[in-house]
Amino acid sequence: MELMAQADGEFDGAKDDPELIAGASGSERDDAAGAVDEQDSPERSAETDNEVGDASDLEKDSDASRQAGGPAAVRVVSNAAQDIGSFIRAQRELAQVSLRQLAERAGVSNPYLSQIERGLRKPSAEVLGQIAKGLRVSAEALYVRAGILEQRQSSPVRDAVLADATLNERQKQVILEIYNSFCHENEASQE
Repeated sequence: MELMAQADGEFDGAKDDPELIAGASGSERDDAAGAVDEQDSPERSAETDNEVGDASDLEKDSDASRQAGGPAAVRVVSNAAQDIGSFIRAQRELAQVSLRQLAERAGVSNPYLSQIERGLRKPSAEVLGQIAKGLRVSAEALYVRAGILEQRQSSPVRDAVLADATLNERQKQVILEIYNSFCHENEASQE
């Protein structure tokens, strides 16, 4: 009862006393704290509506411009970013791994990985390496797709080593280095 009297404004200190406000019910707290201001409410809801409208307009603009190939309100980093993103998404779907699972495996945040897949962000070489480990694909394949490395001449041996899922990245690199050194040695001896 005392709180009701305080909430109705009969006690002037109710607005300033946090203990009294904390003990009141939700509507009593609002009234006692002076949180409900009829003049501010319409303006605040209009501002909130504008913010929501702006965000949805931004999404529509970016989707439309991505489809049309024009500049977007949300800047698309480059075609390479879209290419690597779509490649990562395709590899993830082939491996039947969810976005969240890949993010955990790769040690990157779920939203960041989502942005990479949608072409909004271009990942660094380090992040690509982590994603490659999470997908169990060659980091070199991702580097080539991202435009970080130029594609080497393919050979059946190189392709087989890179495609072998039982080898980790370091093992693949060592095998390819040994293979390349033997190839160079044989070329030098033939000349």
